[in-house]
Amino acid sequence: MKAKRKNVIAIILGGGQGSRLYPLTESRSKPAVPIGGKYRLVDIPISNCMNSDIYRMFVLTQFNSASLNAHIKNTYVFSAFSQAFVDILAAEQTVDNPNWFQGTADAVRQCMPHFLNHEFDYALILSGDQLYQMDLNEMIEEHIRKDADITLATLPVNAKDASDFGILKTNSDSFIESFIEKPVQDLLPGWSSEVSEQMESEGKLYLASMGIYIFNKDLLVELMANPDAKDFGKEIIPQSVETHKVLSYQYEGYWTDIGNIDSFFEANIGLTDDVPKFNLFDNDNKIYTRPRLLPPSKFQNTKIDRSLISEGCILNAKEITKSVIGIRSRIGKDSVIQNCYIMGNDLYQSIEKMEEETDKNKTLIGIGERCFIKNALIDKNCRIGNDVQIIGSPELENTSNELYAVKDGIVVVIKGAIIPDNYIIK
Repeated sequence: MKAKRKNVIAIILGGGQGSRLYPLTESRSKPAVPIGGKYRLVDIPISNCMNSDIYRMFVLTQFNSASLNAHIKNTYVFSAFSQAFVDILAAEQTVDNPNWFQGTADAVRQCMPHFLNHEFDYALILSGDQLYQMDLNEMIEEHIRKDADITLATLPVNAKDASDFGILKTNSDSFIESFIEKPVQDLLPGWSSEVSEQMESEGKLYLASMGIYIFNKDLLVELMANPDAKDFGKEIIPQSVETHKVLSYQYEGYWTDIGNIDSFFEANIGLTDDVPKFNLFDNDNKIYTRPRLLPPSKFQNTKIDRSLISEGCILNAKEITKSVIGIRSRIGKDSVIQNCYIMGNDLYQSIEKMEEETDKNKTLIGIGERCFIKNALIDKNCRIGNDVQIIGSPELENTSNELYAVKDGIVVVIKGAIIPDNYIIK
């Protein structure tokens, strides 16, 4: 039995303050963080839904939602004759509830009146900060076929990674018998589950929750009536395993949680691999985003190797290697960019404006001449002068100031920062 798409609504959790992704989340919510040069994180779950014929989506957020609002409003415009929509639900104080979202389940609970304005049989709950490509219809069909109350998408992981996830144990029918949140290594014996031969050969014997859930509508309404359960992973799922039919749906494709600067940086640089684990060049799994109608990128005397170059760039750099270059980026002559994610700019400076600011000795938007930048993440609209050196390495101590932060050896230049000529970070 195949679920009709009108019977499913998708709820995309935008997450909290996103402090582990600071400073990228200083002025924007986590789902609005640019990824892959031209996309936003929220485009990933929305695209997975659209590729699975799910067109009714809610995005829940509560911090710095202005840029997210603008992106969704300018991107996901559907026909007036369809039921398709992507609505943002920000945390709001009411007479009955004066609090912000207290967790993932609490966010869904507070927004339930909005969901119940629509007809649906199944609620698909997704995270707004994960990178993956999944046919969600297959998961929904498995949920219906096995008459489950709740279904979790699960990922086989090895013992080393298991401590970072909620780990579950299944029976021979793939129903979950027990669940433990982020177990220490000593607790892992006895928690292995049945996995495919390929996963077993890779030592991936433990099933980790991916934070992707399907709930039957009536059960979700019932569970959300309990105000004490604040979080799906810590409370709702472990408690439901004891009382309901909770199914594991195994996914063996590429999946990563964009939880911190290191994982975010690696996910972006990974897109430059010869055969990237996350495939942007897939006819059947398109990643949708805002069509900006930008001109083609322009290069002059630039050697480019294993890099992604977005639209509308003006590049006079000497070399760009294993880097992602975002929309409207400008890089001056004789500059070298290695292992970097340059997010680009929101607007172009006119020639007249550039000449005016040059005459006033102001630093222009973009990256200047003769710069050397390596292992760095340059946020949007930065002004980096001439002869600047920015070199990230494991030897650098974690730090944060008004211009940049260092996290796990990666230098993150803060959005809109002005780095003067001859400045050195290394």
